[in-house]
Amino acid sequence: MAQGTETPAGPPDSTSPGATGSAAYLRRRTLRRGSAGWLLLTGLGVAYVVSGDFSGWNIGLSKGGFGGLAVAMVLMGVMYACLVFALAELSAILPTAGGGYGFARRALGTGGGFLTGTAILIEYILAPAAISLFIGDYVESLGLFGLTSGWPVYLACFAIFIGIHLWGVGEALRFSLVVTAIAVAALLIFAVGAFTEFDAGRLNDIPADPSAFGSNSWLPYGLLGIWAAFPFGMWFFLGVEGVPLAAEEAKDPVRSMPKALAISLAVLVFLALITFVSATGAQGANAIKEAGNPLVVALQGDGEPTALSRFVNYAGLAGLVASFFSLIFAGSRQLFALSRAGYLPRFLSLTNRRKSPYLGLLIPGVIGFTLAAWSGNGGRMLNVAVFGATISYALMALSHIVLRRREPDLPRPYRTPGGARTSGVAFVLACSALVATFLVDRDAAFIALAVYAVALAYFAFYSRHRLVAAAPEEEFAALAAAEAELKRD
Repeated sequence: MAQGTETPAGPPDSTSPGATGSAAYLRRRTLRRGSAGWLLLTGLGVAYVVSGDFSGWNIGLSKGGFGGLAVAMVLMGVMYACLVFALAELSAILPTAGGGYGFARRALGTGGGFLTGTAILIEYILAPAAISLFIGDYVESLGLFGLTSGWPVYLACFAIFIGIHLWGVGEALRFSLVVTAIAVAALLIFAVGAFTEFDAGRLNDIPADPSAFGSNSWLPYGLLGIWAAFPFGMWFFLGVEGVPLAAEEAKDPVRSMPKALAISLAVLVFLALITFVSATGAQGANAIKEAGNPLVVALQGDGEPTALSRFVNYAGLAGLVASFFSLIFAGSRQLFALSRAGYLPRFLSLTNRRKSPYLGLLIPGVIGFTLAAWSGNGGRMLNVAVFGATISYALMALSHIVLRRREPDLPRPYRTPGGARTSGVAFVLACSALVATFLVDRDAAFIALAVYAVALAYFAFYSRHRLVAAAPEEEFAALAAAEAELKRD
């Protein structure tokens, strides 16, 4: 048995007063296996990210200009590519709902697992709350049903889409795939329209700041602007790393997970390139650098709305819905896995008759709705989410490096090209992106650190003494410890 873990005997949420042992405990915490093939998993990977193509990334132009954001996007694309290759290997080794937490648990121990899982939760609870605010803004700007952005819209988002998730994972992922396909088609149509107005001279129309070191027409804010644009370069890929969280519900995860990760990243790279270049070249970097709907501004500028700009505006709402919906899924699975293993209160991992973790969906939903209705600051919440994401990236890349060196003979159905060198690149770039978040929003970084501190106190003083050895991720780590002990003997 792994150190600091226990097998639950008669947990308070058992099926009956006499239910004891790990079998009864895990029966109440079972997901529906075999619900998602590689196509649904690929759609999930794109859905996590697609809203970032419609807005948010363009603020990076105000930090680094076209050249600075272009370099940041390439470097962040390299980081995600290296991370995805590493996660493809790790998810084939351990295809469970724990995702990053499970990988770090074996490589870095209980503390490393908890740190990684908490960082992932920060990302996947804060991001949907922020996106619900953006959905409200879109609903108001489009004049849909005469609604204005406010708590009724946010409540409707959480209630409707959590309801679909409670219905079942297969139904939820199919819904996500349809909405994502609409958003992707809209981005392709947008790019065709924007390229008809393309002018390369508009890419670098932001005036250079003479006080910035290394500033020129392509880097108007100097070399430091590249670093400051890192978090916005991430917007084209942020969330794709959540695909392994569906491993426990996937068909043949050993094969489908690496395939889905690779295809979804390829799609996202293509969409990032055509969206970034066409939107900036259509109206100019200066025109869209602070726009809330940069694609619409790129099509119509200060003129009257066109049929194409209206279509893209509606499609932007579809992109937001796709990301909101999929991020709810990711957050619920990470919460489910941490709770099932005892890192968080165990009742949060209970599943209903349709094998959905209903409390893992409802409680983050309540938290997200409350934050959206109370704060109203979607940008700040997304910055907090980005801070949590960069911590998880560094820890997941480190987990891959550690397992490659400590357990070179571990069976690996899929092997990362380049091995530990690939994940080493991801680790260095993730640490750089983490520091860059302080350049963008220092308050958001400290808010995330405060949440981290509270979570660590809970782990240190309570949950680490009550872990569940029967949880798949804990059993996987215990097996490694037992094998290491046998080798020592």
